[in-house]
Amino acid sequence: GRLEAVTQQMGYHPQYLDSFLKTQHYLMHMDGPLPFDCRHYIAIMAAARHQCRYLVNLHVLQFLRAGGDPQWLRGLEFIPPKLRNLNEINKILAHRPWLITKEHIEKLLKISEWSWSLAELVHAVVLLAHCHALASFVFGCGCEQDEGLGGRGSLKPLSLGNQCFCEPTASNSCSQELLRINRKRSLDSCMELDSLRERMQRIHVETEGRDEMRLQDREEGEEQGAEVGVQGGTEHCSDLSAGLSPLADTDGEVTGATNLACYMQDPDFGYQDFARRDEDQTQVFRVQDYSWEDHGFSLVNRLYSDIGHLLDEKFRMVDGLQSSAMAKRQGCEPSVFKRGIWNYIHCMFGIRYDDYDYAEVNQLLERMLKVYIKTVTCYPEKTNSKMFDRFWKQFKPSEKVHVNLLILEARMQAELLYALQAITQYMI
Repeated sequence: GRLEAVTQQMGYHPQYLDSFLKTQHYLMHMDGPLPFDCRHYIAIMAAARHQCRYLVNLHVLQFLRAGGDPQWLRGLEFIPPKLRNLNEINKILAHRPWLITKEHIEKLLKISEWSWSLAELVHAVVLLAHCHALASFVFGCGCEQDEGLGGRGSLKPLSLGNQCFCEPTASNSCSQELLRINRKRSLDSCMELDSLRERMQRIHVETEGRDEMRLQDREEGEEQGAEVGVQGGTEHCSDLSAGLSPLADTDGEVTGATNLACYMQDPDFGYQDFARRDEDQTQVFRVQDYSWEDHGFSLVNRLYSDIGHLLDEKFRMVDGLQSSAMAKRQGCEPSVFKRGIWNYIHCMFGIRYDDYDYAEVNQLLERMLKVYIKTVTCYPEKTNSKMFDRFWKQFKPSEKVHVNLLILEARMQAELLYALQAITQYMI
């Protein structure tokens, strides 16, 4: 259940890492509207939209440790309708957040037996946006690559020790109580994992027996006119077992999902340019009409206590990071350079600032950097191992991580703005 690679990368900016870990811990482990197992399952659904196996595997383990039903890991068909109904806004927020409307919100709140409360929905929306944006960071920094941090196309790791994903760093301002809780969790984790392995092995044996019978019935029904050779039989087995992970492998280790498709519907739905020339102009989102500072913060903080303060601190923290070297190379002030990146990301999601001259973006950001930012922001799963090294080779690893942190926070705020505006419109 650890994200050492992510914390190592963020460790280039320890103040931001502190803020990130506090928010992550609050979302996943502190009091809130949603049950703990549901929080991790929502994170699985969000990460799967971008095929982020790294995050899916992490939250699969934490889902089981929180007492989640292992059958849910077979896919969306095996989860309660209430959770499954979240799939539509998960899909929209991940790829085209400008399409979310108050009707989507109303549908979730008004379904009698499986209705969400406003507080639950806000918690879920923050979780979805958080995990979508974190998937961008994971791919952008090379954490998803099989070769790991020491391989090609990834950053040299910092020595931050064996940190838990939600564990505060040694230098941060988290309370002693939080430290105590996390240390106890670390001590308990070995015992939990042993129990988890036994549990998953037992489930695997039971499920294998059921699926063998299903496979025999299916093959008997397809004998006439079907091409079921040795290869075909293997494909059937693969299809049936796709959603049964994580399972204990031959060494007793708990492995992650082999096929993330079981955690999402409509997999072909992806990002499209906001203003396509062959379509009618979509309504632009003007920050002057609905902003985080004036509208989003107060709404989210009212419905999910204190999360607004944590998110706001994180947004401010990334804005305050030093980038003088990056800005100096471009011949501009650090604040100008960072605002260019932030506004470019928001522009790709249809969010505009009336007081900004967008001609500055082309002057500040060279083409390769723009390609990198757009890929990591809009379809991070297409990021390859070479891309990270290709953009701005003269920049230090800490500066490249800084760009990825700007992507993470700008993207998360964009999703939140659209979702919270739709909730506001529903409430009005």
